[in-house]
Order: sequence, then structure tokens, then C-alpha cells
Amino acid sequence: MARIKLDLPANLPFATELRVRITDVNYGGHLGNDALLGLLHEARVRFLAHYGLSELEIGGAGLIMTDSVIVYKSEAFPGETLAIAVGVTDFARHGCDFVYQVTEQASGREVARAKTGFVFFDYPQRTVQRVPQLFLDLFARDAVPA
Repeated sequence: MARIKLDLPANLPFATELRVRITDVNYGGHLGNDALLGLLHEARVRFLAHYGLSELEIGGAGLIMTDSVIVYKSEAFPGETLAIAVGVTDFARHGCDFVYQVTEQASGREVARAKTGFVFFDYPQRTVQRVPQLFLDLFARDAVPA
């Protein structure tokens, strides 16, 4: 079976910490895939807030997810603190990718790598928008093609 390979940029400009809760654990006794996607969402919201942005307001547009990829490297368990680094890559006319590296904080053990693709979206008009200049000014010069 072919495996997905996800290379990350050498530098991700933002990091936040989130604790694995008991409600994040699946029947295997470790962090569930659905919970990890939720943790990535929280990290992305914090990343945007760090720059004074939100998922619904980035230079007149919001974000809508188009795809997601998670590559697991190791398990994570209740009570562990995860360091989630976030960056933006692979700009296109209407969107970009957010990329994440998830590590267990105490040991530095890599837990996962992930990518979520987004397009910019005008929610009231229900239409795709170009990447706002504000967002390009903040992130495009440092972005590395994914």
C-alpha cells in the first residue's frame, strides 16, 4: 500500500501547546484521528488570532477547508502536552495550505504531520475569493511551496 509522505518547511513561524484530554482518546487508548483534527483546528485559530485574524475575517474573506492530510508518526496519550507548530505554504490564486508539526512537548517525540487546504470564501455571497492581499503580505514571502 502506498503511503502519503508530507514534507514540512524547515521553519514554522508559530507554535502553541494543547493537552490531550481523556475525551480525545479512542478505543485504542491513544489520541483519536478525529480529536487530532480538532486540535489542529484550535492551533490554526490561535495562529490566526496571533496575527489579528479569524477564520471568518481575513481582509474581507473567510476560510473554507478543501482537504486534509494527517501522517501519524507515533501515539499520543491522555495528559501529554502537544506542541503544535503552524505555517502557511503552497499559495494559489484562491487558497493555500496550512501545515502543522505535532510533537510531544516533554520528549520532543513527533506525533504527526498534517496539512489542511483552504480557499478564501465570501460566506454571504457563497463564492470563492482570491487570496486577500493582507494575507499575502503577512505570509506569502516566507511560504515554501509544499
